Amino acid sequence: MKTSAPNARAIILAAGLGSRLKPLTDKTPKPLLEVGGHPLIVYSLNLLRAHGIDEVVINVHHLGDRIEEALGDGSRYGLKILYSHEETLLDSGGGIRQAATRFEGTLESPIVVMNADVVSAVPLGQLLAFHQERRALLSLTLRDDPRKHAYGVFGIDNEGRIQRFLGRGSSRDLPEYMFGSVQVLSPELIERMPDGAFPSMRSFYPALFDQGARFFGYVYDGPWFTADTPEDLKSTDAALRAGGVPAYMLEAT
Repeated sequence: MKTSAPNARAIILAAGLGSRLKPLTDKTPKPLLEVGGHPLIVYSLNLLRAHGIDEVVINVHHLGDRIEEALGDGSRYGLKILYSHEETLLDSGGGIRQAATRFEGTLESPIVVMNADVVSAVPLGQLLAFHQERRALLSLTLRDDPRKHAYGVFGIDNEGRIQRFLGRGSSRDLPEYMFGSVQVLSPELIERMPDGAFPSMRSFYPALFDQGARFFGYVYDGPWFTADTPEDLKSTDAALRAGGVPAYMLEAT
């Protein structure tokens, strides 16, 4: 079910090297690799548009000019796309921090952050409502997955508050999930981020979690496909061609 997300803006992280997909990524940046007949990143763009989010910043590094050339200003996707160029990789945290400075005006509304190499159908309107109702500093989409212990485990209480963050925090019995690659950041969180390169999930967020920051987890059990390896790329392509995501995410542009 689609729900609109008025006033929200988005960042898509697309600066990675795609090393595990070489030699495919030697000449084509990972976000432009095709699955199901469309470049990976287009599924995220369609998802944003379908939920009323029309201003997007994409961070780029490896073959970033190819991404900008392919997507342009976003008008053919019904979006306004801006770009955050990283001369040197800033990692996830630094990438988010720099990308947020590309938005026009002040940051007054939550920002949805997505990974360009993950295809999902997260109901962004519901996710943002969840975030705002709980006055969260950070909301992570979480999913139950047999690979969760390999990726890193998050535990939440009955209200959805994260009580265990990648092994830190409560030792009591809690439902356990892995991060589902879509997150919502409050403007305050962006403002607290330092300049320069740093990972968000492995250093900055855990430090805030230890201080008692209001972190919540939104449980999502819908379509979710990755493209980390050639095997992932092949299985994701097959799933999407078989109708693995809602039709609005498959719209040609």
